Amino acid sequence: MIILLTGESGCGKTMLCVRVVAALKTRGVDVAGVLTLPRFADGEKIGMDVEDVRSGERIALAERAARGAGTADLEWKFDEGALARGAQMLRAATPCQVLIIDELGPLELIHHRGWIGALEILRTQNYRNALVVVRPSLVENFQAHVKAILQIVTLDISNRAEMFDRMVTMLNAPNLRRVNQK
Repeated sequence: MIILLTGESGCGKTMLCVRVVAALKTRGVDVAGVLTLPRFADGEKIGMDVEDVRSGERIALAERAARGAGTADLEWKFDEGALARGAQMLRAATPCQVLIIDELGPLELIHHRGWIGALEILRTQNYRNALVVVRPSLVENFQAHVKAILQIVTLDISNRAEMFDRMVTMLNAPNLRRVNQK
């Protein structure tokens, strides 16, 4: 099963993913994938890091860019080496019980760069369950690329407290698909 977690910027998608990863690891679940963690200065988001869910390795991924100066005309300047390392983390993530991909955004789903290989990883289904973060404006684009049955969960400030337990339960639930173990 793929759970597609969506919601407006700042609603807590990444923090929910961080909490879910910790809870699943505590239960002995093999969790792998990537988290895109924000960096703040004076209350403003100034950068992003990518963290390997399995190893905890964390590297600088992107810095805020001046308008039009970012990667693929986005507001972020992505480090190409960090994008490549993140893609490598994703390739090494499967097989696993729970795959986390935070996040697939415009770089992947519009510009076909960055972690675009994650789409193929999702199609291989070499995991029991997956949690993928996608912005609301890109949900249809994601669905067109993956063509899988999705459980779409929209997070907002009013429901984020209850979503933690729901996500842990859904992701920890066994299903009939076996994971190909190496």
